[in-house]
Amino acid sequence: MAGRNIRVLVVDDSALIREMICDAIDATHGMEVAGRASDGERGLAALERLQPDVVTLDIQMPGMDGLATLEHMLQTQPVPTIMVSSQTQRGATVTLDALDRGAIDYVAKPERGAEAQQVFHRELPRKIRSAAGVDVRRILEIRRNREQRAAERKQQRVAAREATPQIEAAPSDLADKCIALGISTGGPPALSVLFEGMRTPMPPIIIVQHMPSQFTKPLAWRLNSASRLAVREAKSGDVLQPNLALIAPGGRHLELRSQGQTAKVILRDGPPVSSHKPSVDVMMQSAARIFGPRCLGVIMTGMGRDGSDGCKAIRAAGGYVLGQDEASSDVYGMNKVAMSEGNVDRQFSLGEAAGTIALQVKRLWAAVCV
Repeated sequence: MAGRNIRVLVVDDSALIREMICDAIDATHGMEVAGRASDGERGLAALERLQPDVVTLDIQMPGMDGLATLEHMLQTQPVPTIMVSSQTQRGATVTLDALDRGAIDYVAKPERGAEAQQVFHRELPRKIRSAAGVDVRRILEIRRNREQRAAERKQQRVAAREATPQIEAAPSDLADKCIALGISTGGPPALSVLFEGMRTPMPPIIIVQHMPSQFTKPLAWRLNSASRLAVREAKSGDVLQPNLALIAPGGRHLELRSQGQTAKVILRDGPPVSSHKPSVDVMMQSAARIFGPRCLGVIMTGMGRDGSDGCKAIRAAGGYVLGQDEASSDVYGMNKVAMSEGNVDRQFSLGEAAGTIALQVKRLWAAVCV
C-alpha cells in the first residue's frame, strides 16, 4: 500500500453507521472511501467495479446477510474483510462464524454515541491498516484444507488427541503450574484447532483474547463444546484449577493473585495496556510473578505488540515461552514482535500446537519434580 491511500468499501444497511464509518475513514491519513453500499448484493457489485483494498461488512442486513455476502466475496474476489457486528450474543456468534470462514477481523457497533469515537475513529482505522497487508488467499487456503478434511474431523480429533503426548501426572500435580496464553487477530479459529487437540491432564490455563465483552463468553462456549478441557469466561475470585481454561472477559484486565499453591483471578478496570484491555502483558506479568519457573507462556496470532513484555517477564522468572510461527498465523504480529525481541524460546505451527504444549508441560512437570 506504500505510496497510495488504502481504498475501503463500506457495506452496511444503516445509513447512519455507513456515514460514521465513512467519516472516520476520510478523516484518517492514508485512507479513503472507495465506495459504499446498503446491502450485500450492491456490495458485491461495488466490489467488482471498484476493486477496493479492504471491505467493512455489516453482519445483519436484509436480503443477503453478511455471512452470505462474505462467502460470495471470498469465492470470487478475496479481499481483506472486517465484519461490523452488533453487540449481541447472536452478533458475537455470527462474527465467530465469519472469522472461521475467512474474515480478517471485526469491530462491534457502539451502543452509545460516546463510544463511536473509540470504535470508528481509533479501532477501525487501525484494523483497516493492518488488514490491508494480509494475504487473504493464504488464509483461505488454510481454511480450505481444513474444510476438505471436514468429513474426517471426528476421526482427526481422536487422532490428534492420541498423537498428543500423554502427561503421566495426576491433575493435582499440575495445580501449582500455569499456562498463560495471549492471542488476538485470527485467534478464534486458531484456538478451536488448539483446543480440539488438547488432552487431559493439563495445568490451569489463562487466556487473553482481544475481544469486546459480549464476545468472550460465546467464544468460551464454543471452545468448551469442542474440547476435553473445561473452558469458560473468567470471573473475579475464580481459583485456577487443572483441566480448566479461563478466558479474560472483554473490557477488564485480568491479573492473578496467590491463593495457596495456586492463584485466583482478579478482574479490574483501568487504562489500556499495550493498547488493549484486557492486556496479555498484564496477565502474563502477574502469572510470571506467581508461578515463576512453573509458568508456560504461549503467544499466538495477532496484530500489535501486546504480550512481548509479558513473555519477557515469564522467561526472566525462569519460565518457558512458545510462539506460533509465521506460516500458520493469520497475522504474524504479536508473536513476531515477541520472537524478534528475544522473548520466545521455541516456535510451533498451529497444527502441532496441542502436542508442542503438552510436551513442554511434560518437561515442566518432570523438571520441578526433580
